[in-house]
Parts: sequence; structure tokens; C-alpha cells
Amino acid sequence: MSQSTTSHAHSHDAPDHEHAHRPTRDVLHVPAGEGRHVWLSGDAYTVKLTHEESGGSLTLLEASVPPGGGPPLHIHADADEAFYLLSGELDITARERTYAVRPGDFVFIPKGTAHRFRNNGIHTARQLLLFSPSGVDRFFLEAGTPPVPGTPPPPPEAEDLPRVVAIGERHHLFQAAEDSR
Repeated sequence: MSQSTTSHAHSHDAPDHEHAHRPTRDVLHVPAGEGRHVWLSGDAYTVKLTHEESGGSLTLLEASVPPGGGPPLHIHADADEAFYLLSGELDITARERTYAVRPGDFVFIPKGTAHRFRNNGIHTARQLLLFSPSGVDRFFLEAGTPPVPGTPPPPPEAEDLPRVVAIGERHHLFQAAEDSR
């Protein structure tokens, strides 16, 4: 992961503001294909921006969802989630409605809302997941398993579901009953 630091140029014509002297966070550049990779719920995730890197404001993940993939119905108790579909097709379900999401579509899910996504198509879907405030990255990194290059992610049934559920609860992510949409 490459990182670059920015500095503020101080102009003699600009007023001397108090904030100009405070240190700022580093600018972060994560090249394509880079980030921390994990498999979870049959999908492949790449953490592009962590809680620590954003100062707690935002988490960004890139997800690769194979046909039939997607997590079970769940709730983020303390984070809003936004989806931006890059390629493929997904069905995103929330509040008793299913949205047929296509490339370029955006979906926002408020915190506390039971939701899920599923790839009912024949091609892998790629999407960006944004969480605010951040912290959900900690769940993915703890609950996920390291990917094995050249092989597909294992199906969700192969996971140790009680372990994943317990980790989720520690990170304020809860499984929801299918009828609680």
C-alpha cells in the first residue's frame, strides 16, 4: 500500500488561521488490486480504507460477489452502509423491498436496517461498500479468512458460523431473522 503525505503551503497573503498549524492525516493512495484481502460468506473483500486510516469517519471495501454469493440478512447497529455497483448485478433487500441493482446504481442503507445482497446472476458482481462511521473493517479483517490465489472463496456453509456471528456481535453487526426485513 503506498501512502503520500501532503503539506499545506502557507501564503503570506492568507490569514494565519489556527487550523493551518495542526497536523493533518496522510493522503492515502491504494492502487488497484491492493489492500487487505479476506474471504467471508463466500465473497472476496478488499479493505481499501480502515477505521484507523480515516480517523474513524469512513470504511471502504471492494467486494467480489460470485453467482449465488452474498451475506445473510444482517444489521449494522451503528454504521450506515452504502453500495455502489461496479459490474454484474445484485439484488439488495431492505425493509421488505428488493432492489435490482445494476452497474452505476447506488443504494444507501441506514444503520439499524436489516438488509442483505445476493448475486442472482451468472457473472461475478463487483461493488464498493462504504460504511460511516468506520469500524466495520475490523469485523471483516477478524472474521474473514486469508484468500488462496487461484481458488474461489469457499461457500458460506464452509464457515464456522458461530465464530463469525460472535465476532459480528463484538463489532455491532447482528444476524437478522429472514422475516424481520
